[in-house]
Amino acid sequence: MNQADVTKLMSQLRIAVRPNKRNLKNPDGPEGRLLKLRKTVTALVKHERIELFYNRADEARGYAELVSPSPLNVSSISHSSCCILQLISNAIRYGDRHKATMELADYWLLEKQLVHKLFKVLVPRYENHNLSYTRMYKAPRDYPGIYYKQSVLELRGNPYPTLATDHSQNRNLLHNVLLDEARKEFRRNKLADLVNSTQ
Repeated sequence: MNQADVTKLMSQLRIAVRPNKRNLKNPDGPEGRLLKLRKTVTALVKHERIELFYNRADEARGYAELVSPSPLNVSSISHSSCCILQLISNAIRYGDRHKATMELADYWLLEKQLVHKLFKVLVPRYENHNLSYTRMYKAPRDYPGIYYKQSVLELRGNPYPTLATDHSQNRNLLHNVLLDEARKEFRRNKLADLVNSTQ
């Protein structure tokens, strides 16, 4: 059977997406919810690291990136299903002269000077990237206070210090303990060989 490979028609996310619906409510209805997401994506592009509630960050992360090396036919996809997810990836794929990409950037970025940052700063940074464009960390909760999960959402390659701790220098990790013991045994054997050779 000669069937078309349908997976090449749509870009693929490199992040996990929850299959069930989120119940993120807004007093202004769906328009208010979209405005809140637009503000979150704008803040992410502007500051490159933001701290917010986990559910909001997880949803905004999907709107900030959709990555695939294959080209995407933007005109064939409905706006509500996929086009809003392709901000950074369409900027990389099509550049600033593509009308649909500029409309997408104009819609999602509320501050218009950030469109310039998207094409002149973020596109060169992520051109040869094979990982997701964003990284999300769980942040500690404030106690006493609101019990909602907190998180930090950031763009990869931002100028801020890393939030991930380097565990490779922890002496109590198993591989570091084994390497220390192997090093001590090697030195004992070398010292014993040196003593035997001098006698």
